[in-house]
Amino acid sequence: MPDLFGINHLTLSTTDLDRLVTYYTELLGATLAFERAATPADPRIAVIDVGGNDHLMIVETATAPTTDLDPLSRAGWGLRVGTYAQLRALREHILGAGWPVGQIETLPAQWTMTARDPDGRPVDVRAHRPRTASPSQTTG
Repeated sequence: MPDLFGINHLTLSTTDLDRLVTYYTELLGATLAFERAATPADPRIAVIDVGGNDHLMIVETATAPTTDLDPLSRAGWGLRVGTYAQLRALREHILGAGWPVGQIETLPAQWTMTARDPDGRPVDVRAHRPRTASPSQTTG
């Protein structure tokens, strides 16, 4: 059996493709990989490169997406940045742009915060903690 390498893509729906693409590219720093116009058989889509070989496929639909939290009362999916400092900088950037984002929390193996995209959908953004974190980086 072949080894898995990770997640290829995660699909999100939205009623406003342009707004969601702008949020993930201009605010969070992802890159638009490609867009496909709607056809009689398929809706309009955009594929966003979120680093490595990981992508968000965004599908424009007539129905608004769910904004529920997962069974643990958290976002059901997340993005990753490289360091705690980058996570803090991204949080300040999101707040400065007027978008909602929670406090940074310290988990056993990572730091995390939850933002809300333009559709109100929660998305966690995390940074993995080094095995021995400095005292100044052990709290959010």
